[in-house]
Amino acid sequence: MKITVDAMGDHCPIPVVKTKKALGELNGSGQIEVLVDNETAMKNVMKMAKSSGASAEAKQISEQEYKVMITVEEKNVGGKGQTQTDGEIKAAGEGDRNPVADKDEMAAENGKNSGSQGRNRAQSASVGCATCIGTVVAVSSDKMGSGNDELGAVLMKSFFFAETQLDTLPDKILFYNGGAKLTVEGSDCLEDIKLLEKEGVEILTCGTCLDFYGLKEKLAVGTVTNMYTIAEILQNAVSIVSP
Repeated sequence: MKITVDAMGDHCPIPVVKTKKALGELNGSGQIEVLVDNETAMKNVMKMAKSSGASAEAKQISEQEYKVMITVEEKNVGGKGQTQTDGEIKAAGEGDRNPVADKDEMAAENGKNSGSQGRNRAQSASVGCATCIGTVVAVSSDKMGSGNDELGAVLMKSFFFAETQLDTLPDKILFYNGGAKLTVEGSDCLEDIKLLEKEGVEILTCGTCLDFYGLKEKLAVGTVTNMYTIAEILQNAVSIVSP
């Protein structure tokens, strides 16, 4: 089976996301041809492919066209970087038992079956801790990084798109100071943030910040929160991500 992924003109991380989906569609051995228009995208696609256990080769077709050929010869049964051949899969358990199914059964016995949690890890992260929260994303600006505001806005939009594509989503996302501008009408990130909320991620925006920027009436996703709640969430978070 061969799949062609046309990512020409796509911004980061879309070429990687498209390729990852194509790998999932292979359902076994096969090849994926990925077309991109810049060297950075080419390298990112190759890195992702190799980390998944596939082999990858790339060549430059023209000044603004690169082709990455990904070959999958083994079945990926364990996620990132864990691959087994058909023979190894049968040898991993009794008869034709699927090791993935065995793993799920073991997780269910321990009360941690991921199927009951969806893509949100709040329940598993808080096991044994009544107040603990899994992963919290703390957004204090409408730009990602420093140096150039235009680039920072592009990076932030890419960050939230990438968040929607992750296998495991954060539990809560906090928006404060300039970050409050991302949850209101007209935000370039709004649709992705709405999608995250639909998937079960709690979206909280600082009310004082919305008032300061005159945006309280334009809040378009999530709910308004206060600094005490923000401090409490950050204090109890198992992991904090700050883009």
